Amino acid sequence: MEIRALVADERLLDQAAELLVLAFAEHWPEAWPTLDDAREEMQEALLPERVGFMALIEGQVVGWIGGQPNYDGNVWELHPLAVHPDYQGHGIGRALVQALEAECSARGGLTLMLGTDDEAFLTSASGIDVFPNPLQHLATIQNRRRHPFEFYQHCGFSIVGMIPDANGLGKPDILMAKRLVAWPSHFPTGGLE
Repeated sequence: MEIRALVADERLLDQAAELLVLAFAEHWPEAWPTLDDAREEMQEALLPERVGFMALIEGQVVGWIGGQPNYDGNVWELHPLAVHPDYQGHGIGRALVQALEAECSARGGLTLMLGTDDEAFLTSASGIDVFPNPLQHLATIQNRRRHPFEFYQHCGFSIVGMIPDANGLGKPDILMAKRLVAWPSHFPTGGLE
């Protein structure tokens, strides 16, 4: 497997767009319902302020990841991550996340964040009314059917919140983040004294 920076190569971009539609079709079909929608996402991923990487096996795109800066570059958003279903579970997603982490850190990023939607009722935080205490539901979240939040936890991300009903009633967006730099030993840890 080769990880390389996302580049404006029409053949590879078309493969990545096809992969985006395929990878999200089962549980998130409205994310990129058509190849044209996915091609538009690929063009946005090539904007100068963004970063992206592709995973290739024998010249074929089997995964790709994108990132965009927020909060003056202190925080980067992972968006999106797609791995061909036939290659999931083989370390490709983890390798792409690591490549993105390194690049975001090199660009001054302190934190990498993401939102991982639950539109298909894959977790215990979906299909229910989480109010009045959504954080209580997050504290005991369970993965019912292979939601990717556990993959991201294995990559070092923590659940930091959720947006209830982001995708319709009972369909939250689970927010996750990971610090990219070590916490300085000289930094006050107890708040203001």
